[in-house]
Amino acid sequence: MPVIAPSILAADFANLQADVTLINESAADWFHVDVMDGVFVPNISFGIPVIKAIKKHAQKPLDVHLMIVQPERYLETFKEAGADILTVHLEASTHLHRTIQQIKVLGMKAGVAINPHTSVSLLKDIAVDIDLVCLMSVNPGFGGQKFIENTYSRVSELSALLKTTKSSAKIEIDGGVNLDNAGKLLQTGADVLVAGNFVFSAADPKEVIQRLKALA
Repeated sequence: MPVIAPSILAADFANLQADVTLINESAADWFHVDVMDGVFVPNISFGIPVIKAIKKHAQKPLDVHLMIVQPERYLETFKEAGADILTVHLEASTHLHRTIQQIKVLGMKAGVAINPHTSVSLLKDIAVDIDLVCLMSVNPGFGGQKFIENTYSRVSELSALLKTTKSSAKIEIDGGVNLDNAGKLLQTGADVLVAGNFVFSAADPKEVIQRLKALA
């Protein structure tokens, strides 16, 4: 069964505790938390105080996705805020291997995210050291974007690379995921589905999460 990680970026920030409770009570596995700095991506989301507030009520792991420049400056801070999985962007990390090692030393699972235009092959030398690869299936920065169809072939390519390098990393898809593309993504090799607007704009978010979770 897939891991379902609703993106809290699409939640109602005026009623955040209610939406955190909703995820707790749903079939979802993780909370996906997007941190944006307005520099690496053209948007600003939220920072440490909000993550601490989510952690206070969350009963499932926090999958924190850093869309920020120089993420290595804040690894300990995000650990203290409650991150269980910490993902940094390959494009934003000058010393990626060192950053991955630091995340693990701090006791978190380590992930690497890549943008839609970044070659999957660039993960070859780091694949065996990471727990998660987050493939962006939209251009990062804003929720509600249209899914990029080329993602399917990228998942296949990444799946083959992980086998070749004997990596046990999970493949996470972030952006535009819905019931129209989720099944094919899983068949192609995806393990983790991030869904934001599709979940939180639904009349019954728990039912949508259950339907995603039931896909094989």
